[in-house]
Amino acid sequence: MRAEYDFRKSRKNPYAKRLKRSVTIRLDEPTIAYFKQLATETEIPYQTLINLYLRECASSGKRLAMKWKRSAQSAS
Repeated sequence: MRAEYDFRKSRKNPYAKRLKRSVTIRLDEPTIAYFKQLATETEIPYQTLINLYLRECASSGKRLAMKWKRSAQSAS
């Protein structure tokens, strides 16, 4: 191993924008259990499975069908 390295001719990683970014997300226990069970069956890490699922949702433009119920307080 050299004592020093010359990085003057180096270039930026062209794939750096494609790298994953670490985020904190709160998931309920049943969701985590589901993906961990699926990870056991498929031998794919559960965080990778969650990422694949979210990527598929994002690329297909999938949206949740959410309907908010009005509470008794907000109805008055």
